[in-house]
Amino acid sequence: MSASVITVETQKDLSHKLIIQRPSFGLSLQGSIRVPGDKSISHRALMLGALAQGETQIQGLLLGEDPRSTASCFQAMGAEISELNTELVRVKGIGLGNLQEPIDVLNAGNSGTTLRLMLGILASHPGRFFTVTGDGSLRSRPMSRVVKPLQQMGAQIWGRKGNSLAPLAIQGQALKPTHYYSPIASAQVKSCILLAGLMTEGQTTVTEPALSRDHSERMLRAFGAELSIESETNSVTITGPAQLHGQSVIVPGDISSAAFWLVAGAIVPGSELVVENVGVNPSRTGILEALALMGADIQLENQREVAGEPVADLRVRSSRLQSCTIAGDIIPRLIDEIPILAVAAVFAEGTTIIRDAAELRVKESDRITVMAQQLNKMGAKVTELSDGMEITGGTPLVGTEVDSHTDHRIAMSLAIAALVATGITTIHRAEAAAISYPNFNTTLQQVCN
Repeated sequence: MSASVITVETQKDLSHKLIIQRPSFGLSLQGSIRVPGDKSISHRALMLGALAQGETQIQGLLLGEDPRSTASCFQAMGAEISELNTELVRVKGIGLGNLQEPIDVLNAGNSGTTLRLMLGILASHPGRFFTVTGDGSLRSRPMSRVVKPLQQMGAQIWGRKGNSLAPLAIQGQALKPTHYYSPIASAQVKSCILLAGLMTEGQTTVTEPALSRDHSERMLRAFGAELSIESETNSVTITGPAQLHGQSVIVPGDISSAAFWLVAGAIVPGSELVVENVGVNPSRTGILEALALMGADIQLENQREVAGEPVADLRVRSSRLQSCTIAGDIIPRLIDEIPILAVAAVFAEGTTIIRDAAELRVKESDRITVMAQQLNKMGAKVTELSDGMEITGGTPLVGTEVDSHTDHRIAMSLAIAALVATGITTIHRAEAAAISYPNFNTTLQQVCN
């Protein structure tokens, strides 16, 4: 790809404009790529490594801003974490219950996972006081979904708007076990309560209405916690107090990051891409099922298991997509991939309906409103629903000025849409991609050559 097709301009406020112009002769995407390490697993490896006895070694850690926030918070509470890199990160744990009271406010940055999971840990450390906050976006995101169940366990947490918004203050307590029936399928809610249960005497159980991603359960078991799972009722029980022991963790490629290339390969004519070493945990493969419903040509190759997580190489070829309905139990297994699925739907024949995804309104941005607005600016036909979108495919996209709203998944989704738009597309605040995919622009340049 020539330099005129994709450029990045840095503004005076250090924000970036990503400018994409599809060449008049068209383009196809070719090659083999690797995506950054799984963000969910990276967070949990750092947290459990900090809480464990002994050393944890992490290979393939995501170097995005969110895991850096997690590492910084636990370093401030006494854990020794080596310089973050993809080769090998060493975490010298301080043992469960031994977190130090930090001398300053803990800052989770833009990371909802860091803040919500950490609340369960902090609330169960008796005798210590913590204050946690985040950036402007995170301070506007609801925390009551984890604060309320923690309060049922006896946690003392205070915050803005009825203890629902950060900054939050936590006075650690000896908590009591609970059986929490979550109204939503959320890995963050489930993980927060299970982490609180690590130091709580007795059995703490979480029951969900549908299966959410199970990285916490897999990793807690690997570190030595006692868990039982009832798949028929979507229930997980942890028995505390537990003892955690340092482990060797290999982080697979993040399927949420791979999703951008799967959709790009499907919608850009003449394309064939191989995305290597991708985690295909069944609780995360809703994106593969949804794209299969749409007729995408995706094959799983070299399937294997690495450190307890299923992994595969994903080969995608361009294909004609058909509309479908995406709703129900599949939503928790692809919630982060819905922005890029909306792009796929723009190029599918017929009308695609996405429902049961109201959770999108409380992510880094209101992803329903933002995706509808930005794709419609490009000429798409997207109608907002209260809990999703209705997308009529087949309308050609035209390049224009769009905005990521500082949401990493919005920024990358719009970049993929721009590859099939005529004219020039300018994506404002494109630097947001670094939250989960620091080298996204470099990989985009690579596959378009």
